[in-house]
Amino acid sequence: MRYFMTLLLLALSQASLAQAPNPPEPAPAFAGQTDAPPPVVASTGFRVETVADELAGPWAMAFLPNGHIMFTQRAGTMRTISPEGIVSDPIAGVPPVKRVAAEGLHDVILDPDFASNRTIYFTYLAPPKGEAAAEWPVTHWYEYVWTLSLAERRALDLGTERIARARLSEDMRRLEDVEVIGETGTERRLVFAPDGTLYGIGADAFRFYDSELDTVEGRNFLDEPNIPRNFSGRVVRINKDGSIPPDNPWLGHAMVKRETFAHGLKDPEGGAIHPETGELWVIDHGPQGGDEINIIRAGNDYGWPNYSYGVQYDARQFDGRVNVPAGTGLTRGPGMTEPIYYWVPSIAPGGMAFYTGNLFPQWRGNLFVGAMAGQALVRLELDGERVVSEEHLLHENGERIRDVRSGPDGAIYIFAGNSLKRLVPDN
Repeated sequence: MRYFMTLLLLALSQASLAQAPNPPEPAPAFAGQTDAPPPVVASTGFRVETVADELAGPWAMAFLPNGHIMFTQRAGTMRTISPEGIVSDPIAGVPPVKRVAAEGLHDVILDPDFASNRTIYFTYLAPPKGEAAAEWPVTHWYEYVWTLSLAERRALDLGTERIARARLSEDMRRLEDVEVIGETGTERRLVFAPDGTLYGIGADAFRFYDSELDTVEGRNFLDEPNIPRNFSGRVVRINKDGSIPPDNPWLGHAMVKRETFAHGLKDPEGGAIHPETGELWVIDHGPQGGDEINIIRAGNDYGWPNYSYGVQYDARQFDGRVNVPAGTGLTRGPGMTEPIYYWVPSIAPGGMAFYTGNLFPQWRGNLFVGAMAGQALVRLELDGERVVSEEHLLHENGERIRDVRSGPDGAIYIFAGNSLKRLVPDN
């Protein structure tokens, strides 16, 4: 019975969770932390163009200097899209990828000196030694792993989340000199900091500590702070060669992984550098409700698994309970850094980007967030570190938006469903 109940809860994708009963909305810590009003003037004057479609699970994109767009597909392939919308064959040389549940091949970014060194960086789940690249059923990751004891889980080799770098050949057909520079568990996003160091962003590693899948009821880890420091969703910071910057915040603490920069996230999906402050902003999935935007600072704790603005998934309560608290049941506590914004109910956020182009001067400096369950492109107007308005664009299309980028041509590029689209002026 438990097996079939697990299949049921796993079938509740982020899209279907949007149809679930809304959890009670928690009180914000400060005015404007949630439910920002719509903008005074609604967005007009743009149209949506399809660049390429039938892309089969696109996850992240990077803009090459020659006008092509390099992108990843979660099943384990990289391709390019030409300015004319022609999709290439798979790029050779990508290491073997294990695809299971939310894991697979994720982000790809260019080295700041790509024009001279043609170096890219990417994240993926590598299969265990001797295991071929393949797609596994979600039950392999959840039903099998979840039902084991902590000691049994820790003994398993299920694969390794890696950060790698490689050189893209001049003809864009293969990766050369592939090198793993980190096995940090941070497989979701990569972002270069203004100082040239590399942020890696990854999800809560529930299988490595005493948790219940990705929610923990009534458990307070404040007496075991090194558990969330090492195994909650984290941001790590490394140099381009994988070495550790000498000013990382936890180097003086022997029990915290030395690459850790910040912790206490749950399931971060997007990250971007603020164009004015140079700080890293990260968007994080809550459990049922409680999606967050956080400004990441060295050594800070963002709450999970102790605190959350969401509750546990109703579908995971085999006794029929609803709105079961996550963690301590509190939204905040001592030592926690508050999110600057949160959503209840969940929008299931995807990628995020600050708009820095010139085609839409009225949007310059706005933060754009892809919503998967919310099926919209969310535009947030900011006043410093505060969200002052929220507008949902493209919701009439009914498409999950996975990634968002401000393109070098001034257009806004999105992965909507299995298509690459761009927003351009309507003139």
